[in-house]
Amino acid sequence: MTATTTATKQRRVLLANPRGYCAGVDRAVITVEKALEQYGAPIYVRKQIVHNTHVVRTLEERGAIFVEETDEVPEGAIVVFSAHGVSPAVHSEASDRSLKTIDATCPLVTKVHKEAKRFAAEDRDIVLIGHIGHEEVEGTSGEAPDHIQIVESPDEVERLNVRNPDNVSWLSQTTLSVDETNETVDALRRKFPNLLDPPSDDICYATTNRQVAVKTMAPECELVIVVGSDNSSNSVRLVEVALAAGADTSYLIDNASLMQESWLEGVTTVGVTSGASVPEILVRELLDRLAGYGYGDVSLVTTADETLTFSLPKELRRDLRAE
Repeated sequence: MTATTTATKQRRVLLANPRGYCAGVDRAVITVEKALEQYGAPIYVRKQIVHNTHVVRTLEERGAIFVEETDEVPEGAIVVFSAHGVSPAVHSEASDRSLKTIDATCPLVTKVHKEAKRFAAEDRDIVLIGHIGHEEVEGTSGEAPDHIQIVESPDEVERLNVRNPDNVSWLSQTTLSVDETNETVDALRRKFPNLLDPPSDDICYATTNRQVAVKTMAPECELVIVVGSDNSSNSVRLVEVALAAGADTSYLIDNASLMQESWLEGVTTVGVTSGASVPEILVRELLDRLAGYGYGDVSLVTTADETLTFSLPKELRRDLRAE
């Protein structure tokens, strides 16, 4: 499509819905905000509470201190565990340092932890599909390290060695590509015909919903822009999904200032979405910038209605009630 053709056509934006914050992210961010209000600064947070630089920076300005490990937290201080979850070893480390812990692990991640413990109690070999080094994968594998092996793609399935091929189960990171995960599960089932599935899909509803919305709009888009941070697994997957679904190009940006005008050359339809840890203000800033380039016509592409909410961590609820 040429720039001349673009000028004669209506420039527009297709805005994915749902997008942005999921229930687990909303709960985690509010947890840190309420902890700061309840106990005062500083509040320590192990790892990024969610994978978004804007959120982390905003909470730092309010008095949150982000650390990599619990040994960086002063003894007796308050530490919040991120939405991605932690292993039992991290809980033990915090206890040894007399830290007051607030566990903001997403309940959908906690569900996977429970599945790992149950499969391990049944003495099964567990294949965990996920990205090595991701906090969520480290937390889940830490629940049953002697039983869990991690694979990142279908290509890695053949290297797996298990004690009993008829006693294997699988779990997955909650923020993966649905299609790619299904490919890996298919490869596992070919190798282990009696493979046991988790009781329910491990990929969270929000990840699935955001991918479905992108799949729906991408075929109409020459360009899809995903707002999200580089270390956000679900945001990175949205770029991949957009390209696989038919978008000519797709980019991941932390904020609107990183959008390049050259991306719009020859583009009539721009798709916009955001990862599950992205506040809506960042999307609105991108829409404003696109409007400045003539893309002021915004149409919503709705594929699901999300109403799920999670209560705050019990440790925080208890202290809020006491007050």
